[in-house]
Amino acid sequence: MTESPLVDAAEGLLPVLRGMGDPTPEEVLATWEDFYTHHFPELYARQVEDYAEQGADWRAVALARVSPALRERLPAMEDARERIVRLWGEVMARARRVTGLEGEVQAVVHVGIGCGAGWATTYGGKPAVLLGLESIAELGWQAERRLEGLIAHELGHVAHSTWRGEPLEELESNPFGLLYVEGFAQRLEHRILDRESWHLALDEGWLPWCCAHLPEIARAYRDRAARGEPVHAFFGSWSSFQRVPFTGHFLGHAAVRVLAEGQTLPELARLPLADVRASVDRFLRALAAGA
Repeated sequence: MTESPLVDAAEGLLPVLRGMGDPTPEEVLATWEDFYTHHFPELYARQVEDYAEQGADWRAVALARVSPALRERLPAMEDARERIVRLWGEVMARARRVTGLEGEVQAVVHVGIGCGAGWATTYGGKPAVLLGLESIAELGWQAERRLEGLIAHELGHVAHSTWRGEPLEELESNPFGLLYVEGFAQRLEHRILDRESWHLALDEGWLPWCCAHLPEIARAYRDRAARGEPVHAFFGSWSSFQRVPFTGHFLGHAAVRVLAEGQTLPELARLPLADVRASVDRFLRALAAGA
């Protein structure tokens, strides 16, 4: 049987945070840093390095945006942790049936410093899905169906990388490639769960708004990409397009649905970057013309 282990890197920290009384953000961050540097140093280093690669001061961001709210978000983090522990094996089994994914894939449940609710990467040299309880709680994604969608989405990234035979970073460094990568994972989220799962939908109005504004989103995205401007506003939880987050995932899914015509998912996953750029650009131009 293929292994799907779960590393619980939150279980030991959550009760410590709960027992701190009324700590300052600095005290919370110091406790977080002490716990992870001693018990999960690779996890600690991975997050600090992620901020460094973005040219950001991880400590300043964590003090401003993460540690002040950790105590009040403890109930949501505890609920999310319990559900992830229970759901991981089930969603992983579904993903294996849909994608044929083999080999060990591990989940790492942790309290992070804002690096995202989900992160498909490696841990201990093996494919892994990092699940950040602090971001899950901030987004209000602790409900079971949201967590199923989050896990399936990240496993979609794992399957994409596996089929492609290489990490996805080169694709993600290009705005058209990033749209393709996130759209591919969203398509697999739906396939794995066998439902139109939009785990990242802001509320019930998110999907209708995205549908109604799709040409506008496409035009804005292509314009920013053409000018060489960052496109993170379309993907991040701390940024948004017209105050609506995650519009890039919806746009990417629309693009991938068109790219997928006449291709299997593994074939679609292996598209060369030059073909991805050309195909996605062509899709955006056609869609934006209707804006």
